[in-house]
Amino acid sequence: MQLTLAQATGLCRMAALGAGANEEAAQSLTGSIIAAEAEGLSTVGLSHFIDYLEALEAGRIDGNADPVITRPALAVYLSDARGGLAHTGFDRTIDDLVKAAKLFGVSIFSQKNAYTCGALGYFTGRLAEQGLVSFAATNGPAVLAGSGSVKPVYCTNPMSFASPAADGPPLVIDQSSSATAFVNIRKAAEDGKKIPEGWALDASGNPTTDPAAAMKGAMLAFGGQRGANIALMVEVLAAGISGANWSLDAPWFTGGPDSPGTGLFVLAIEPKLLDPDFEQRMKDQLDRLRRRYGVHIPGRSRAEAAEKAKARGITTSRAVVQRISEFAERYSA
Repeated sequence: MQLTLAQATGLCRMAALGAGANEEAAQSLTGSIIAAEAEGLSTVGLSHFIDYLEALEAGRIDGNADPVITRPALAVYLSDARGGLAHTGFDRTIDDLVKAAKLFGVSIFSQKNAYTCGALGYFTGRLAEQGLVSFAATNGPAVLAGSGSVKPVYCTNPMSFASPAADGPPLVIDQSSSATAFVNIRKAAEDGKKIPEGWALDASGNPTTDPAAAMKGAMLAFGGQRGANIALMVEVLAAGISGANWSLDAPWFTGGPDSPGTGLFVLAIEPKLLDPDFEQRMKDQLDRLRRRYGVHIPGRSRAEAAEKAKARGITTSRAVVQRISEFAERYSA
């Protein structure tokens, strides 16, 4: 089905309200989902939105949660999501986070007790649009084997990095510590397709190309031990510092009544305090890498897709729209 961005936004907002979110939470969640879908990130777009709606309905997300945000230091913001969305506390804080970074050079947003946050680049990309270099890390329920283990001990533990560049879209890197994202394995299972070797282990610790077996076993880190070490670092930043659940202790995000209680870490840096010409130098370097050396620059394709979506809208499956509409009809009723 073809939907304009306005149609998709209105549908998702009503669906979130119908699932039990208040207006603030509905708008916060909808903004992140529509951004992901518009940028071509369909696995964390409208199809993933259904996970949020079902979690709101089941109570895994408290749609009326009122995040408690404190400031333990002038450039540090600590959010307790109180079982709600990861997005609401960040949306409440982003303006202050930007101001603090521009004043002090750096600022930190740390959050606990939230549902999983979807596309992590949504957080860093917005800071890059404000002229800041940023890094983010988050965790979730355990699905990834650690170095030397065959059992899940970490989430896919994604990280994201973004940087502004003059006269163009920001550089946005958004990737998991695992060989692939969990939603890709789940989609392969739904579609009845095999997954590549090196993505996962089955429940007995053996390599598998069967996504159903992988979902009962453990995902593998990219780059073996080095990727697993990065997953551990992400875990410390996202969960350790904030006081959020370690991945081993996080309830599953698609079943049961309990929030996974995950963490989010965001670091914002004002580069112009160090080099006033940073954005132009960044643009020149990215152009050189792309044009002379053929380097893929993360973020460009997302920005181009988002521009096209503004004019042409988005295309998604009728089944996804129907499921979202079921929640929207509750609000209409």
